[in-house]
Amino acid sequence: MADATMYSEDMFVLLVPGSDEVFLEPDELLTKLKEMLSQYANELPRDLQKFASVEEQAKHLRDDSCEFEVAPGISWQWYAVRLEK
Repeated sequence: MADATMYSEDMFVLLVPGSDEVFLEPDELLTKLKEMLSQYANELPRDLQKFASVEEQAKHLRDDSCEFEVAPGISWQWYAVRLEK
């Protein structure tokens, strides 16, 4: 059986075009995703429109996705990372 810590999401790496990679804790990533969503509120895909709040949308993105296209061919990406073995 696999070690449960293998699946823990203690840190994420956030990749934003034109910026350096940033390592964030889950709550910090949630804050960044909420900021990003507020900028693109009028252009949200249908699967995010079903959520009542930006908080719920950001949690859905953090927990169930790894990418958000902000413009054609330009995406924010985030991945869970493990910093130590």
